[in-house]
Amino acid sequence: MQYKKSLILLATLLLTLSAHAYTDSDLDGVDDSVDKCPNTPFMDLVDINGCTKKSLLPSNTTTTSYGHYDIIAGLSYSGADYNLLNRNDTAATSLQADYYYKDFSLQASASYYYSKESTGRTNKGFYDTFIGASYKINATDNLKLYAGAGVLLPTYKTSLNNNKTDYKASISLNYSLEKINLFGGYSYTLVGDKDVTITTSGGTIEYRYQSTHSYNGGIGIYATNRLYLSASYFEGDSIYKGYKKIKSASLYGYYTIDRNWFATLNYARGLSDTATDNYASLRIGYYY
Repeated sequence: MQYKKSLILLATLLLTLSAHAYTDSDLDGVDDSVDKCPNTPFMDLVDINGCTKKSLLPSNTTTTSYGHYDIIAGLSYSGADYNLLNRNDTAATSLQADYYYKDFSLQASASYYYSKESTGRTNKGFYDTFIGASYKINATDNLKLYAGAGVLLPTYKTSLNNNKTDYKASISLNYSLEKINLFGGYSYTLVGDKDVTITTSGGTIEYRYQSTHSYNGGIGIYATNRLYLSASYFEGDSIYKGYKKIKSASLYGYYTIDRNWFATLNYARGLSDTATDNYASLRIGYYY
């Protein structure tokens, strides 16, 4: 049985879930902090890690009148020590649903986290919920362009007044040549949060928000007809003014189990103080 795979990888958009608000630069429904493939073609099935989980259709299968769907569940872990502050370890579960029809797609995703600091303090709740849409443009047989837009609904609650709706727009490209593919993209997030001043025992701290720009790029290879591997790099602004840029590198693997089931494994390493030190995730999806 042959499969028609169109996996596109994108670099990790690491915006720490504990120190930064939810962000989804490639509008694939996956938080940048856990998105191992920031520019995943929205038309392609995206896993909880934001990586194109698959366009796995039998070669003799055509798009039905109602399109195709997928559901993806995942587990992830992230550990960080931002700017030498207390260690923070976070575990999260996520659920994502996608709808695909020809060159158009819709996505929705939500995740629930539990974090613990080295001081013993714990926190839990939902991250922001993402809803978005994208359109694929077939520039040439080998070159695909993707344009997307979406909203980040404020289901992530914090004391930093960053509970407003954010809006995203992105554009990415994927160039394939036999078993190798190159990818890259740009995204812009219009942050709706208002500046806030927090008073502590040591004085006051002002948090000033800003809209962000981010870029990513990488290379992938179809190792076998079932396994796709890639490596990518991400760099983007923090939502807080005055913070260093967020930089990270990631590795991603996608494996086709059978006609409907697939799995992804991601690992990302932060390259700046504002990025999560380590991130790993495993996701299982079903496509129909």
